[in-house]
Amino acid sequence: METIYRVMDALLPFEFLRFSFMKNALLAMLLLTPLLSLLGTMAVNQRMAFFSDALGHSALAGVGIGVLLGVRDVTLSLVVFGVLYALIVCVVNHSGAATKDTTISVFSSMGIALGLFLLSRDGRFSSYSSLLTGDILSIGANDLLWLAVSLVVGVGLWAWMYNRLLISAVSPELAESRGIHSRRLEYLFAVLIAVAVMLSIRWVGVLLINALLILPAAAARNVCKSAAQHALLSVIFGVASGVAGLVLSYAFNTGVGAAVVLCAGAIYFVTLLVRRLATH
Repeated sequence: METIYRVMDALLPFEFLRFSFMKNALLAMLLLTPLLSLLGTMAVNQRMAFFSDALGHSALAGVGIGVLLGVRDVTLSLVVFGVLYALIVCVVNHSGAATKDTTISVFSSMGIALGLFLLSRDGRFSSYSSLLTGDILSIGANDLLWLAVSLVVGVGLWAWMYNRLLISAVSPELAESRGIHSRRLEYLFAVLIAVAVMLSIRWVGVLLINALLILPAAAARNVCKSAAQHALLSVIFGVASGVAGLVLSYAFNTGVGAAVVLCAGAIYFVTLLVRRLATH
């Protein structure tokens, strides 16, 4: 890490990067935001924004169940619970017992309620309150390594799935005629989203993860003219909001996650204005 720090000092001689924890936070943003932005393009196309929000809310339940079972690794309990939760939601959705938005709303409410119930026993919830807003400034070298691995694997899976998911979203019948198993693909995508959300939740927070996942993709969709442009602009907007939010949080001494989401929101409204002006 020392070599990377020296390179950053030479290329980015800014005051806020004097501290190693700020350097780690910047590296985390550069690894985290591209992956979330790319996955966000598929979530927007698949109309699964509410689903990713429900996954974020369920993170508290994952931690609570992990604590109840004596699992010391919070990340492990988050990922395992998130994957199971995503698959169960997909199965219930396809059962036709209720509309998708109703099913997701029920699971979202139950997930956060279960988490609060388990974590608030004996007044211990304050120990886990950081999960609500995240703390990217506490990220360490080992965490950065896992984020780098996640980025490489996630981008690879995204590249493999993107066209298939796009066809499935446009016409499930066409997808089936081309040998694309839409339901199986939806399950795989749900698992990918679950893993990405659960790995990010400790640093982004339950309340902010969905905004960081969806806002760059939604902003890019306002001004893009092709699928490739949608992906590229989403990554640019995601990285820009991540870096700008980190700088703003340092300048005003505020929470990083909230500043990042506000920057992403500002970009969204600018692109919305550009879109409206272009259509008139």
